[in-house]
Amino acid sequence: MCLAVPMRVIEIPNEGRGVVDLDGIRYEVDLSLTDDVHVGDYVIVHAGFAIEKLDAEEADARLVLFERMADEYRRGLGGEVRLMAPPARFGGPS
Repeated sequence: MCLAVPMRVIEIPNEGRGVVDLDGIRYEVDLSLTDDVHVGDYVIVHAGFAIEKLDAEEADARLVLFERMADEYRRGLGGEVRLMAPPARFGGPS
């Protein structure tokens, strides 16, 4: 399943590119579809692109929702399910 996930921007190494973090997983994303993104902001990431900027309160609310979904999968599957970002990739989305 592919979801657009809120992630916090931790670095902007050059214009149009950013490094985001979710639960210790870092991922380099393209920021060209969003305006006025700074380190510390939250963005929605989908397929290697930040597609929306959102405030910390909204990011927390969405992450809580994802965690609840993971809990439902855990109960349904009887195994571990972890909310995580795609594997860390640097150098751009593939």
